[in-house]
Amino acid sequence: MGTWDIGHFDNDTAADFAGGLDDVEPVERVGLIRAALERAARNPEYLDDDEGVEAVAAAALVAAQCPGGAAVTTAYGPDEPIPPLPAELRPLAVGALDRVVAEESGLAELWDESGSGPAWRKGIRALRDVLEPVPPTTDAPLFTL
Repeated sequence: MGTWDIGHFDNDTAADFAGGLDDVEPVERVGLIRAALERAARNPEYLDDDEGVEAVAAAALVAAQCPGGAAVTTAYGPDEPIPPLPAELRPLAVGALDRVVAEESGLAELWDESGSGPAWRKGIRALRDVLEPVPPTTDAPLFTL
């Protein structure tokens, strides 16, 4: 995998995934994103680094449509618009990201070996936080008598 930076689309596999999205009809893009997330989230075995990269790219596209999500503006992301994605992809994307950073993940191993693992994990955490925001906590009672 050729990697030139730490961004979610800054490698050959993610750029190819984005190109694949551009090559299909808009209605098919949702299915490709879902498939990339499912391959990672539902894989109980060792997760190949390419599958992990595609899952991260797909999760970034889902997160981009969430409140507080960052738009995918890199030149290596999709050129064609991504149609509105169903909200049901959010928990699937969270599961995929959790799997990507797990112990049996080739992508996590590669980043950890490179010395950039902490920075990469910070980017994954930021995506996850957009996809599954933590509700604010308050010390105030929910009701009063």
